[in-house]
Amino acid sequence: MSEHVHGPDCNHDHDHEEHVFVVTDEDGVEREMVMVFTFESESQVYAVLLDRNDPEADGIIFRIEEEGEEAFLVGIEDDAEWERVTKIYEEIARAESEQA
Repeated sequence: MSEHVHGPDCNHDHDHEEHVFVVTDEDGVEREMVMVFTFESESQVYAVLLDRNDPEADGIIFRIEEEGEEAFLVGIEDDAEWERVTKIYEEIARAESEQA
């Protein structure tokens, strides 16, 4: 399993510009979400987004799928995949809080 977190502390030579998405929740409410980091697991790339107006709320994880030049955020519906990526997210969050 390959994991890599893209965030302000990663050791790559690339910019970390703010990526903002408008996401509609299950109640039809639109929320501005900011992609805070990405990670890889089993040849898939995932993004963690936080509510721009409530950064203390839990992050939401989406799978990133690419089609040609376009990238799309896709909800995770498979239970096994969800369990795997939430475990990785929890490990990342725990490591981040220990560094703070």
